[in-house]
Amino acid sequence: MRPGFLILFLSYLGLVLFFGLGFSRKMRTLEDFFLASRGLSAPLIFLSLTASWFGATSILVSVDEAFRSGISAFWLIGVPAIVTVLVFAVFLAGPIRSLDVLSLPDLVEMRYGRTVRHLTALLIIWYMILLASSQMVAIGQFLKLFLGIPYIWSLAIGTAGVICYSAFGGLFSVVMTDILQCLLLGGGIFGLMAFLWMKTPLSQVRRAVLDAGKAGYFNPFHDFQKNALIALSFTLAWIISPIAWQRIQAARSTRAARRGLTATAGGFVVLYGAVVMIGLLSLPLFLSREIGHPLVSELIVSGTGPVLGGLLFVAVVAAITSTMDTAINTGALSLTRDVWQRMFSRTAQKVSVAASRWATILIGLAAFIVATRFQSILKTIGLASEIMAEGFFVPGLAMIYMKRRAPLAGFLSMTLGSGFALAGFLEEAGILSLGLRPWPFSIPLGLALSLAGFLIGLALEFRRHNT
Repeated sequence: MRPGFLILFLSYLGLVLFFGLGFSRKMRTLEDFFLASRGLSAPLIFLSLTASWFGATSILVSVDEAFRSGISAFWLIGVPAIVTVLVFAVFLAGPIRSLDVLSLPDLVEMRYGRTVRHLTALLIIWYMILLASSQMVAIGQFLKLFLGIPYIWSLAIGTAGVICYSAFGGLFSVVMTDILQCLLLGGGIFGLMAFLWMKTPLSQVRRAVLDAGKAGYFNPFHDFQKNALIALSFTLAWIISPIAWQRIQAARSTRAARRGLTATAGGFVVLYGAVVMIGLLSLPLFLSREIGHPLVSELIVSGTGPVLGGLLFVAVVAAITSTMDTAINTGALSLTRDVWQRMFSRTAQKVSVAASRWATILIGLAAFIVATRFQSILKTIGLASEIMAEGFFVPGLAMIYMKRRAPLAGFLSMTLGSGFALAGFLEEAGILSLGLRPWPFSIPLGLALSLAGFLIGLALEFRRHNT
């Protein structure tokens, strides 16, 4: 065990618990717990959404991909994150704010009926469990390296603190910790980029690229088919993301939501640009060295010194936990609102808040179990995005603008798309062997099935109404 990193981690954990518990508000209703009483300002939306979106894939996987493949790594998370937030800001914030609903399944029931609502709730819960588990995989692997304890214990320690403040204070506690986490991860990323810029200027990077024979390293469209499919998968999943929906609903006004989302898009341009630059600038340092861990971890251990290394260690932990807490909270919203209240519709509001806390714990524990089976960060978050892209994008985007009910269209679209996503998940987990193409190459077929189901459903309903 490395005592210095243990002290840093415990200090960080104490700080986020202080922010999450000390600044929490008294919870009386589900809106208090899950929508922060609909009082988030534009700066709070910006800081919270930036931190919650910028997770393990953003900092660990993207740096590694930029180191290996060059600037085309910006497609991995940067492009879909920026495009998604801009789509919400320009096209979706107004319609979402105008709807008098608490969660996505509320709107689903209005457009497609109760059966499709139940399917949507299960889909969202499944998605959020996988998203949270991808961050748990990251925290388990990261703390295992620096604390020198087994993966399962690293996983448990990293998860326990997040569940604690998320279950106590709801979304407002998540937002308050996101502010701290956003500042920490920004300081770590820009501090590391400045350090590497002084140590290995671009002229050295160019020479290292030539020495390594890396074709297309400075070509943003290198390996475009794979990168475009990954970007498409994330974009389609996030455009209908309950996380962004929840932040928009929690805003104090439509104007605050749009301003916060626009600022987040600008922040993503800078943050993901810095992440890609870190990968490029690291090439001369590690060109002739074997890397057994994520590149950022290697830099913390051997390349940055105790001060910057400590800041970077905390920044990585902050990036991971800020996404984990959001996924757990949003999953708990659907579990409480769309499962618990449906089963116990006459439950008092006080009990509903208590149920929300238990739902938070249950989502966290379910994600923990999944994280013990999958240990690839990108694969786990990819499977999570496939659920929303194939199962919910088509009917989810259509329902925002639809004026009439279309239950058959929603049912067929969601059943075909999510069924295909489930088959892919079971194959990746080694439970079934169906010969399906792996993610992200499975996305076009799954999306086509969902669209076909929606169009067939619309045609059948049109025929029924006109006969």
